[in-house]
Amino acid sequence: MVIYMKYRSWIIVLVIIGIALGIGAYFIVYNVGSKKNEQGNYEAKRTEANVNNIEERAKQEESKAEENKTAEKEQTEQQENLQPQLVETEIASFTTKIVTKDASRQKNIGITCNTLNGTIIEAGATFSFCNTVGQATTAKGYEKADIFDANGKKKKGLGGGNCQISSTLYNAVLSVPSLKVVERHPHSNKVPYVATGKDAAVAYGSYDFKFQNNTGYKIKILASTSGAEVTTKIITLKNG
Repeated sequence: MVIYMKYRSWIIVLVIIGIALGIGAYFIVYNVGSKKNEQGNYEAKRTEANVNNIEERAKQEESKAEENKTAEKEQTEQQENLQPQLVETEIASFTTKIVTKDASRQKNIGITCNTLNGTIIEAGATFSFCNTVGQATTAKGYEKADIFDANGKKKKGLGGGNCQISSTLYNAVLSVPSLKVVERHPHSNKVPYVATGKDAAVAYGSYDFKFQNNTGYKIKILASTSGAEVTTKIITLKNG
């Protein structure tokens, strides 16, 4: 009993110290856990914020791209509106009947009409049928059809039928005084689709049909075929 009383005060002190240490350890562990939780929450929030920022920037860039596209479209439309509108006026037209309905000849006529159609001739410029249409080749789809040789005899040649288009255009040109014929050649035999002396033979590298545009305006050539006829038109293009 005497020993117990002797060391009781020390025991009390040790107990108090132990309690204090336990409380301190608890608060330390609690604070560390809280900080980790706060850090984790912070990192999560920061990650979420970064994702939101990326999505927001993507939306802004997409919106800006749409705005730029709209602005470019409006600018293009404004420029087109500022440009003078061309007024198209037909000044000549001529049609010839297709007498020979050979399939190869019909195909050749269709190819050449498509090539010639829409050709623009500047004011003062000279039009060349051969340079515009080019050489008749199988690569372009041309086939052999009746043509005349130098002696007026029929033979097969690539692009047979092209002379009907050049002759049709020649007659349209003749009706416009300000279109000056520069080069024209007759066939070596009579052709059935135009009157005598009103034909214009063409052969790439040999015979060409040319005329000069002296109308003072741009002109456009239209060429078409229905399978039964060939039609060419001459259109002036004037600023409205």
